[in-house]
Amino acid sequence: MNDVDAISIAFDEASLTTLRIVIGAILFGVALDTRLEDFARALRRPGTIAIGVAAQFVLLPAITFVLTLVLDLRASLALGLILVACCPPGNVSNILTHRARGDVALSVSMTAVSNVLSIFLMPLNMAFWGSLHPTGRAVLRDIELDPLDMLLEVGLVIGVPFVLGLTIVHFWPRVAEVGKRVVSPLAFLGLTAIIVVGITNNWDIFIHYIGLVVVAVFLHDALALALGYGIGRATRLPEDSTKAMTFEVGIRNAGLGLLLVFTYFGGLGGMALVAAWWGIWDIIAGLAVATVWRRRTAARARVEVAA
Repeated sequence: MNDVDAISIAFDEASLTTLRIVIGAILFGVALDTRLEDFARALRRPGTIAIGVAAQFVLLPAITFVLTLVLDLRASLALGLILVACCPPGNVSNILTHRARGDVALSVSMTAVSNVLSIFLMPLNMAFWGSLHPTGRAVLRDIELDPLDMLLEVGLVIGVPFVLGLTIVHFWPRVAEVGKRVVSPLAFLGLTAIIVVGITNNWDIFIHYIGLVVVAVFLHDALALALGYGIGRATRLPEDSTKAMTFEVGIRNAGLGLLLVFTYFGGLGGMALVAAWWGIWDIIAGLAVATVWRRRTAARARVEVAA
């Protein structure tokens, strides 16, 4: 079996088009669950939003970079973690915040702002941190990654569906209300199906290399969630806002990362494995944290009622 940096994951053009449509649908679902008032609400909480944005687009990529050095990861695995760290959150963060009985308004506002900013910050972050990595920089040179090309791709995948969704929300709110209940679940089912089919078609590669990925993704995901929680606690946010901050920083749209792996990195093995497994594990870990929080909140409420 070849080195993980030398393998590529099979993914034909039709599958790539399907993935692009699914990711666009996920962002369309985010927009359908967003109101222009959410941006106005964000302006009324500039400090909190700014802290969250800094945590997502500055601290998380920096911590990820250090983690790849500490673990001495191969270039493709390191670049995979860096790419995921540079991705914005999806509306899974909103769902988990709601399940944890957190500040959903803050979560939605941060998701909206982060996705808009990621159009510009994600390509720059990936180029910056990737070029600093001692082994990853060689891969980026071989691929000749152009941040402007990635900016265009991210802009199309995020910007167009987002603007379309906001337009529908503004002019046809009832359509948006029904649509968000249908689009997001179907899009995530589609993404799950694509990941499952991709893993099945490359089962031998997945089984051989998953051991390299599991530990790195587990630590990376735990650090991302801990960073969000730590930021909330350090800035003395209320508990419900700390929950929102935890999921906004800890939950990444790994599906977008997977799309970029196949679009710009030729399905580079380690990157694809990291993005695919991150997309699965992130939801599992997020649900576990949200469930614990929900039960604790409910138990505390019962005690207060009894008192």
